[in-house]
Amino acid sequence: MFKKIALIVLAATLAFSFTICPLQAEAKEVVITFATDATWPPMEFVDANKNIVGFSIDYMTAAGKEAGFTPKFMAVAWDGIFAGLDVTKYDAISSSVSITEERKKVMDFSEPYFQVRQALIVEKDSTVKDLKELVGKKVGSQISTTGTFAVKAVDGVISKTYDEVGLAIEDLYNGRIAAVVCDDPVAANYALQNDKYKSALKISAVIEGGEAEYYGIAVKKGNQEVLDLINKGIQAVKAKGLDKEFQKKWIGQ
Repeated sequence: MFKKIALIVLAATLAFSFTICPLQAEAKEVVITFATDATWPPMEFVDANKNIVGFSIDYMTAAGKEAGFTPKFMAVAWDGIFAGLDVTKYDAISSSVSITEERKKVMDFSEPYFQVRQALIVEKDSTVKDLKELVGKKVGSQISTTGTFAVKAVDGVISKTYDEVGLAIEDLYNGRIAAVVCDDPVAANYALQNDKYKSALKISAVIEGGEAEYYGIAVKKGNQEVLDLINKGIQAVKAKGLDKEFQKKWIGQ
């Protein structure tokens, strides 16, 4: 009799286990933590309510919904953002990172999600149309960005780098430097939309380079699982035209 009762209890336990386990598996949430230097409006920045917002944030949130992961955004200073990825402090970087051959040697990138150009910002009354006209002058940019690479590519121009592009814009506004070079959506935000700067600054030129420049999501070298999920999400966002909606919302036509 005891043996019979034990078998009944064992069968009930196994049945309960097989009922619960699939539910637990289904409920498991995939979270991808993205580092972002939230000082780059309108792509990634902190709003008045201290939330990280912007084009890239909306894009990755939508990508997560499409691909089945939940994005978590972590504010990280630009000067240490790549080192943090290398030691796996986070899973990926969503921070207007331009895909370059040098960066591809040490990290993997998603497929491109936004094309960008470098813009030259000067004072409103300036006649400067080209970086070459600023030989002997100080030109600001955010450290270790493609804007800095563009400035340093012109012999005789004095490169002055900043931890945040907003500090460079402020120095230009106060006459401490002659120009700023940064990504064109960021330049447009400061020089065309910002109430403080739009009456004093302008975009005088777009710096044409060789190959087109694109943003991508950076992941640690070899992290194929995370990369595949992000690519799946980006592809779905593009297919549904959601990227165009985000561009209209944050950047304009």
